[in-house]
Amino acid sequence: MSVVPHWFLPTSGDGRTVVERFHANRSLGAAAAREPDIDYLAQIARAAEHNGFAGVLTPTGTWCEDAWLTTAALLARTSTLKFLVAFRPGVISPTLAAQMAATYQRISRGRLLLNVVTGGDEVEQRRFGDWLDHDQRYARTDEFLHVVRAVWSGRPVDFAGEHYRVSGATVMAAPDPVPPIYFGGSSDAALPVAARRADVYLTWGEPPAQVAEKIGRVRALAGDRPIRFGVRLHTISRDTSAEAWREAEKLLEALDPAQVATAQEQLRTSQSVGQQRMVALHGGDLGRGVRGLEVHPGLWAGIGLVRGGAGTALVGSHEEVADLIEEYHDLGVEEFVLSGYPHLEEAYWFGEGVLPILAARGLLARPATHDHPEPPVPAGGITAGVPLGGGLREAAHGGS
Repeated sequence: MSVVPHWFLPTSGDGRTVVERFHANRSLGAAAAREPDIDYLAQIARAAEHNGFAGVLTPTGTWCEDAWLTTAALLARTSTLKFLVAFRPGVISPTLAAQMAATYQRISRGRLLLNVVTGGDEVEQRRFGDWLDHDQRYARTDEFLHVVRAVWSGRPVDFAGEHYRVSGATVMAAPDPVPPIYFGGSSDAALPVAARRADVYLTWGEPPAQVAEKIGRVRALAGDRPIRFGVRLHTISRDTSAEAWREAEKLLEALDPAQVATAQEQLRTSQSVGQQRMVALHGGDLGRGVRGLEVHPGLWAGIGLVRGGAGTALVGSHEEVADLIEEYHDLGVEEFVLSGYPHLEEAYWFGEGVLPILAARGLLARPATHDHPEPPVPAGGITAGVPLGGGLREAAHGGS
């Protein structure tokens, strides 16, 4: 079992702090320092491809750009990178979703991965016209994925359930290969659906002991059905541990106490069990200081003070971050969906610093390569809309 690294596309904007856009988007913070225009997102996508990441996760929600359209536009800007497209099953027909995925897979020549987001934020769901409660949403997702997989078989499908009824559902041609389905959820309603339908079960970056417990529950529910596991984390990796923790401290110092309080008030109302587990790691306490928010050696919960969803980061030297990845890997985690602020520079810090260590330890399916030549970094540094340069270690030192 090898480590499969993925990166993240910040389609709500990017910057050197975590306060540009509040992830749950019930209210917006200040404008992003780097707007998510297609040229900047293409820089990040090419940086991920250049550094050996297998794919990039693109989020879904009213707080960001549409993942299907954005990633389709980036296909021509990349060559091998896969796109982990997040989407909400409750707001689209399963037959249409199966058709979209099949078409995407053909025009991308097999570069689609699917991240099914059932939705734990009631306010966000209602923006899409979805008024089902938490457990009903997972029951609907179960039916949705049943229909999608049946349609992908290439044979007409009849199905009548509580939430969907289709007759003769089909697509022009079955996708080849069938896109793998990534699925997350920590509740009692979510785990059985993951065990029945997912190819990869994703969890947010809780401490290893909590991740191990969750993996054990999903494995028991899945029985003999094969399922892989992944974890969603941020990363702050530097040449030394002291440098990495100084970067974490900078992120913490940039947080405004009033914004932390507002974010935590909103996040505590989420119906998502996974979100509540994230909140419990830090308790919304900005006063704990940077090392007081270290919830496991090298695992820092400071991101979650203002950001919904994934709220923890791997922090340390490249060797220390590789050690923590190996610790998760020993539990059965194979896929790592990573991000960092800013996403352009951090793709290089991790790609040039950690991936070669994992390759040397025999943990990567193939060594990270840098065989996509890039134009040099302009004298003024890296900004949105400026062509991506080669290795960014010096640029990333200068003010990240």
